[in-house]
Amino acid sequence: MTMIDLRSDTVTKPTAAMREAMASADVGDDVYGEDPTVNRLEAMAAELLGKETGLFVPTGVMGNQLAIRLHTQPGDEVIIEGSAHILRYEGGSASSMSGVQLCPVPGARGLLSLEGVEMAIRRPDLHTPSTTLLCLEQTHNVGGGSVYPLTTIHQLTDLARRHGLALHLDGARLFNASAKTGVAVAEYAEAFDTVSFCLSKGLGAPVGSIVVSDHVRIQKLRRLRKVFGGGMRQVGILAAAGIYALENHVSRLVDDHANARLLAQRLREIPGVVVDVDSVETNMVMFQVPQSSKSTEQILGDCRESSVLLNAVGDRSFRVVTHLDVNNQDMEAAGKVFTQVFASA
Repeated sequence: MTMIDLRSDTVTKPTAAMREAMASADVGDDVYGEDPTVNRLEAMAAELLGKETGLFVPTGVMGNQLAIRLHTQPGDEVIIEGSAHILRYEGGSASSMSGVQLCPVPGARGLLSLEGVEMAIRRPDLHTPSTTLLCLEQTHNVGGGSVYPLTTIHQLTDLARRHGLALHLDGARLFNASAKTGVAVAEYAEAFDTVSFCLSKGLGAPVGSIVVSDHVRIQKLRRLRKVFGGGMRQVGILAAAGIYALENHVSRLVDDHANARLLAQRLREIPGVVVDVDSVETNMVMFQVPQSSKSTEQILGDCRESSVLLNAVGDRSFRVVTHLDVNNQDMEAAGKVFTQVFASA
């Protein structure tokens, strides 16, 4: 049986057509600004998000951390949701690379409230750090792919502007949010000074992220990318995959969302499984098996032996993520595996 890998949408492999685009890419030295394929990708991304220009970076972590470095000074404080990717999964980069501290604010399924952010903004005081940046995450990973409503984004960004804060959007799965709501990615991006998004998650490219902003900020970010060790040479081979992804893999994201909901429905039918189907907005499903006699590791192992991979996010709590390398038949097959594994528990 073929392995059904539901650990993340980062596990996708380039399609044959994407590989062909990579193999035929026109390349040059990107540090000199001479890679035509990179230049095309950056311009395409900026146009899609309604910004002046863009910067191709190796990873989403680098994109986020470059933005934090750009918008802050050592000793500043950054407001962020308490389970945000920047806080939980980026290796302490904000403190080690930019000398800032993160102020985690509890959110509902990863989404910040106006009241929570307002309370976290520090007023000028000799004894406290200066709040200089607000970061939001769209969609929210730990929130199970939850989507910030556009009205909430406007409320939060308007509040931040009134207090003089800079704004960064970790839009790793921004296109998933757009696919869910029909709101253009440019509308989500409009209020932010910088926006990053991943090509290597739902869009299916093997590597890379883009940061978009205005010309002045991107020029500063380009230098910071070099400082962070992210200057790349004939990288059009990778950029070609990003172009292919933006041209061919955006509209199909709705398929991933439908597959996630199908799997959630199958999970709901299994006794002992706790899942909220209505909370499945995009391509992630969070569920629990709280009364299982098996440990988390045993459950993962049993699923693996039956050719299904998934990730644990807590004690007997799990996350599955759909992507372009799985289909609805795989959801049905995974559902049967989960039924067998959890029934025996």
